[in-house]
Amino acid sequence: MPRLFTGLEIPAEIGQTLSHLRGGLPGARWVDPENYHVTLRFIGDIDGVSANEIASLLDRVNRKPFEVALQGLSSFGGKKPRAVVASVVPSRPLIELQAELERLIRRCGLDPEGRKFIPHVTLARLRDASNQDVADYLSMRGYFPTKTFKAQRFVLYSSRASTGGGPYVVEDAYALSA
Repeated sequence: MPRLFTGLEIPAEIGQTLSHLRGGLPGARWVDPENYHVTLRFIGDIDGVSANEIASLLDRVNRKPFEVALQGLSSFGGKKPRAVVASVVPSRPLIELQAELERLIRRCGLDPEGRKFIPHVTLARLRDASNQDVADYLSMRGYFPTKTFKAQRFVLYSSRASTGGGPYVVEDAYALSA
């Protein structure tokens, strides 16, 4: 069964910039820059028939390219931090694309996404990182000049079950060209 999700690819030059933020945080497992992405909708482990149905439904998306802005670092997990992320400014076109993908995927009979959509790029997954270490890291490296790119397409990724995520494979790409 493939494990699928939809997302936006991060351009290599922005990935390179983000990769310079790696290091200096005990308990962090850093994501490889080629696996940086903005998850739009996690689909999960599904059978081949459902995967093909989802892939063909995604062809119906008809939206224009839009600007994506990455701005600053934060962490997820509250009192028990579990990830360091680059924050993505939640623009209207991004939110609308994510909502449309959610509707299409639910049409295939999948349950709604259980988490609120907070656009981000995961830079590191944390294991046994203390709140203080994360706070110190973010205070030293949390600011970087806003990086923007034009999303020209979104993709359907597959991954294998692993700790830390990746490697991710682009199974299909869908142009934003309305």
